Amino acid sequence: MTLRRQLMLVSLLLLTLPWAGCQFVREMEGAMRHGQEQSLHATAQAVAAVLGQQEELLYPNPLRRVAPADRQSPIYAHPADQILIVDGYGDGWEEFPVVQLRNDTGSTALAMTYQAATRNGMLYLMLRVQDSQVIFHNPGLTAEPNGDRLVLRTWQGGRRQEYIIAAVAPGSVRAIPVGPVQRGLDPARIHGFWQDAAGGYSIELEIPLAYTGGRLGFYLVNVGRRAGGQTQTLGNVSPLETLAPPWLIYSPDSLQQTLAPFGNQGSQLQVVDKDNWLVADVAANSGARRDSTETFWLLRLLYRSILSRGELETPPAAAAGKVAGEEVVSALSGIGGSHRYQDPNYASRTILVAAVPIRYEGGVIGAVVARQSGEEYLSLTDQAFSRLAGYSVLALCAGALGLLGYASLLSWRIGRLSRAARHAIAEDGGGLAAFPRSDAADEIGELSRHYADLLDQLREYNDYLRTLSRKLSHELRTPIAVIQTSLENLEQSSAGADRTDIYVARAREGLVRLNSILTAMSEANRLEESIRGNSPRELDLVPLLREVCEAYRSIYPLHTLVFELPSGSAPISGVPELIVQALDKLLENAASFCPPGGRIALRLAQADGGWTLSVSNEGPPLPAELQERLFDPMVSVRRSESGAVHLGLGLHIVRLIVEFHHGRVNAENLPGDQGVCLVIYLPGASGTA
Repeated sequence: MTLRRQLMLVSLLLLTLPWAGCQFVREMEGAMRHGQEQSLHATAQAVAAVLGQQEELLYPNPLRRVAPADRQSPIYAHPADQILIVDGYGDGWEEFPVVQLRNDTGSTALAMTYQAATRNGMLYLMLRVQDSQVIFHNPGLTAEPNGDRLVLRTWQGGRRQEYIIAAVAPGSVRAIPVGPVQRGLDPARIHGFWQDAAGGYSIELEIPLAYTGGRLGFYLVNVGRRAGGQTQTLGNVSPLETLAPPWLIYSPDSLQQTLAPFGNQGSQLQVVDKDNWLVADVAANSGARRDSTETFWLLRLLYRSILSRGELETPPAAAAGKVAGEEVVSALSGIGGSHRYQDPNYASRTILVAAVPIRYEGGVIGAVVARQSGEEYLSLTDQAFSRLAGYSVLALCAGALGLLGYASLLSWRIGRLSRAARHAIAEDGGGLAAFPRSDAADEIGELSRHYADLLDQLREYNDYLRTLSRKLSHELRTPIAVIQTSLENLEQSSAGADRTDIYVARAREGLVRLNSILTAMSEANRLEESIRGNSPRELDLVPLLREVCEAYRSIYPLHTLVFELPSGSAPISGVPELIVQALDKLLENAASFCPPGGRIALRLAQADGGWTLSVSNEGPPLPAELQERLFDPMVSVRRSESGAVHLGLGLHIVRLIVEFHHGRVNAENLPGDQGVCLVIYLPGASGTA
């Protein structure tokens, strides 16, 4: 696989950018979710604080707050948003819940449904009666109502007040008071329409809320086959009851007006009383909502799927006029809470519900329930997510193109390096061309420089090999000439034995020199074999050096030898024979460059974690270009005309021995270029400094 394709595969790691972005969006959504909960809870608390100071907003009749629960079901009147036309036909009542009543104890089954609503201080009732035979009031029989009729029971000033709704024929009806009418009440204001219907009839009434006194009961009187006959009753109260009728639960206009400003916060507000009756419901202001429909649908769907956090339960169903939910029950018990539900109308939306108690005089008189769609805060991040998606795609494209361009550049540089390496050696293998050195500071530039250095060394090695025959010819010609002349002299000489011995000695010297040359040529290979055949052991350098130093004084009598050894011990792990061999090479090298009478110093000193063994000599300095290559094979800087054999392997042997002991060796000039110092570092034995 090419480098370009490899980098294209590596570019797939850029896909972690959108993943990280999605994780960031999830974290941001979690923070906004928490912020929405706090904000909604704070809104509900603010509303509860306002309502807790005005009891009459929840309870127009303060007695209802402390009254015990009714034995009969109270009538719940829903607030009407639109005008209800009272005509008896039921137009406009479709959105209100229906309550059913039934009486099967009589000779015929009697059933009815009723609906209640309030608007602008008026109570509206819609009753639908199932009666197979409708009996209208007959004025010819009695002045009092004698047909089918409806009786309304209210409560004013702690006393019962009843009204009768009867009709002689379908049409408009007005209330007829039962007993004396309390001051300030006009029964004519209770009016409506009686209309025939399939299987019965319907009655639609309009009643001033003030006339009810906060309580309302009613019952239907069904007459038999003729007016004045046997009757049957059905309602939420009975004719003979003397107690106050059930409470009329409705939303006071003053409460709705108080809550209206809070609807601008973008949340739905509901207020329930102590019995969990809904007494106020303010819808969220549509102008305060943030809509996310401007976001592209595919991005919106992707965003919702990223933020999906598992299945949520839908809001629990409640009875008509009541609010259900654990948070509501908790708030009515005095503990605020919140819960998140799945929006039943939108699969991708959630609803947050927060409920807090309303406290009055140390007790809980109700609760404020605030609802807000999750779309309120999701819409805030739709635009941010769209930008994130765009930036991610842009980053992916830019990263892929960048990597492709960079891969092309690397391929071109590596290809150029490959071509240079291929053409570095001539086709006939005879010469090495100049290798281009890159100035780049990266690894490819460093590789090109290493190649150039390697080829330079190979070039020098080839040059050495090309001159080796000349060197060997020069080195071998002298001992061969000595042997040849000695043999010729022996053949032609007729002198005595003393002269013959001289010629034999010269021939022997020539053979020794030939042997030395051959030994020097094979010494490196034999050394590597000997290294592999030895095992290091712990030894002390001080006594070892003391022993060999005395021998060096006799070997190099023409030089001044100085030895500086520590008084203690210098333990290392190594092979003593190899250490001595390396030291021999160093002393031999120092003596070959040091002039007669010059100073050669051998020092052993403690270093960080080991020991340094240095050999310095007076004489010519080391050329700067050879300080790094002095220990390479086939490198020699001698210009002396001595008879010793020098093939450039001595210091290379030293480096092999030092590296076997896990040390290092380097060369440097003495201060003032007065000579050269070769330093060996050997690590100490385990457990020693």
